[in-house]
Amino acid sequence: MQPFFSILVSPAFAISFNCHGMKNRRRVHNTTVAIFAILLSVFFLTECIDKTETKKEEKRKVTAGDFAGSASCMNCHKKIYDTHVLTPHYNTTRPALEKNIMGSFEPGKNLFNYDSGMAVKMEKRNGGFYQVGYYFGVEKIAQRFDIVVGSGAKGQTYIYRDDNYLVQLPVSYFTAARQWANSPQYPTYPVLFNRPITSRCLECHTTYASKISSPKSQFEQFDSTSFIYGVDCEKCHGPAANHVAFQTQNPKETKAKYITNPANFTRSQKLDLCALCHGGPIQKTKPSFSFTTGNRLEDYFKIDTAVVSPDSIDVHGNQYGLLRNSKCFRMSNTMTCITCHNSHENERGKLELFSQRCMTCHNTDHGPICKLTSSMGSEINNNCINCHMPRSQSKFITELVKGDKKPTAAMIRSHYITIYPKETKAFIDNLGKQPKSKP
Repeated sequence: MQPFFSILVSPAFAISFNCHGMKNRRRVHNTTVAIFAILLSVFFLTECIDKTETKKEEKRKVTAGDFAGSASCMNCHKKIYDTHVLTPHYNTTRPALEKNIMGSFEPGKNLFNYDSGMAVKMEKRNGGFYQVGYYFGVEKIAQRFDIVVGSGAKGQTYIYRDDNYLVQLPVSYFTAARQWANSPQYPTYPVLFNRPITSRCLECHTTYASKISSPKSQFEQFDSTSFIYGVDCEKCHGPAANHVAFQTQNPKETKAKYITNPANFTRSQKLDLCALCHGGPIQKTKPSFSFTTGNRLEDYFKIDTAVVSPDSIDVHGNQYGLLRNSKCFRMSNTMTCITCHNSHENERGKLELFSQRCMTCHNTDHGPICKLTSSMGSEINNNCINCHMPRSQSKFITELVKGDKKPTAAMIRSHYITIYPKETKAFIDNLGKQPKSKP
């Protein structure tokens, strides 16, 4: 309001008042008073709106108490719950129980040696599991496995709690090699136990984590009692405490209340929900976990909209970036991630199932159809995926296994859907070597 006040009482206005007759002075005076009253009304109205919006924003802030836990969904949605708990999403973080840790703790299989005389041994002690750092056989540090990160399809890495800090352990498990490996992008000298886990990491590997440190703190701290493992029902359907309470009290009510159904989203809402974690290196502009299902991603993150070559996009973490470069996606007005993926079920490795979903668009009624259809016969229905979405090496997810000098890249299915001549030829050649089935 200060600029408006300075204009109203400026000398220029005062001089103009003295240059006119009494009527003009009254008219100007009345006009000035009216303008002043309008400006005051606008000011106070704006203040009210701002306060109202602030209150709305405060109401939208999610807390641990807003969540019911996915187990509460089981009472009404048991079939979906039973399949969802088997998905990689649900199992992307879990407590570090023996059944959840893939690597071996047996002597001879529990050691990762470094070239510098340092070694990390995975040991059972004090009722838990530990990574113990040794230097020429002398124990120097021991930290407990507290959290398992990763479903195990590609591998797992591990976190320990240091008071309210979360820190990554130096040794991970690499599924392709079936052995312990140096954690991705971790140095091999010195061996460190000090890589902090951030809220942005947790935003993609948990449903909710409560940060309790100051925004100015260099390292973030988290409330261990407000930690919801995995990407569960409430990550996509929204916090469900109110929904569960209402439906429990009103069991005959068939219309779901206080819950979100992503099936009713617009295309952009569906894509934003997946792009939160599968959209590449987006930079947050608001605190992690502020974005909730149905929101616009650009309101919470700075998104680079520049068109880039698929060759420059890593297959890990930016599946959406690869997909939107694909002709399938660009030619469609409706295609989203859930066109091909059922997030309620573990469909990993079911190439025939995904191929059938390709065929819902690529058939004689819609087109275009694969040029190999006539020569391959019914086999064309079993595997569109290896030819058009082959596994590719990740530039960022690489793990050094014992005895190797260079890290091995994780092989991840590319979501850039196109023609790969080399992969197609390999598939056809392999098909010709397979024994023919008996009539």
